[in-house]
Amino acid sequence: MSNYTNLKLTIDHHIAVLTLNNPPAHTWTKESLASLKQLISELNNNKQVTALVVHGDGEKFFSAGADLNSFASGDKGQAAQMAMAFGEAFEALSNFRGVSIACINGYAMGGGLECALACDIRIAESHAQMALPELSVGLLPCAGGTQNLPWLVGEGWAKRMILCGERIKADKALQIGLVEEVVESGKGLESALELAQKVAKQSPDAIASSKTLIMSARYQPPSFNWIKERELFIKLFDGDNQQEGVNAFLEKRPPQWK
Repeated sequence: MSNYTNLKLTIDHHIAVLTLNNPPAHTWTKESLASLKQLISELNNNKQVTALVVHGDGEKFFSAGADLNSFASGDKGQAAQMAMAFGEAFEALSNFRGVSIACINGYAMGGGLECALACDIRIAESHAQMALPELSVGLLPCAGGTQNLPWLVGEGWAKRMILCGERIKADKALQIGLVEEVVESGKGLESALELAQKVAKQSPDAIASSKTLIMSARYQPPSFNWIKERELFIKLFDGDNQQEGVNAFLEKRPPQWK
């Protein structure tokens, strides 16, 4: 694996753990966003990895988003570069071949929350707080926030968080569907890894195909996806894992995925 700016990556069998590491608040830079895009590309080429856990180093921050110094000069060209870097990085994260799990272990603000929104599943520690405060500094969420947030929480809560700048605590995030689980402080990574372990029991081919279908539900009508669902089901028979999975079940043994 390559060296990544402000990111630490470890891989244990099928689980990759990505630690955001730009203290004190793990803000994103153009270089770290490019590193994230590269990292996801390399993980996609590593067929052993089927789960990715993302968390912030330490106990206070998941990520505070962009470093506002990048926009202080009002340079439109620099702003365009940063917007493109954010968009490409988090789009790559959304398109990760396997299952991505965000462990929100502290403040997730702006681009930090957008990073978590780009993941498949979100687990928050009880002290975590989440917000998209860009409008309060004359900006707007440009890394998927205006699109991913209403899909998860509905238009009303998305407008409260974005247009009114409302900050959400972990319990409220669970109530409105922003996160799937809340755990005790300090237990987030453990819970995320436990969930990632369950991914090992699933066929990697079926994971990739099913994730494609689930994501397509945001953009395509059901009538289109019903056809695609059947097509991808049949396509699974082109590989070895379909037969391995069925026969492992019939023979009462764990499957050996390829």
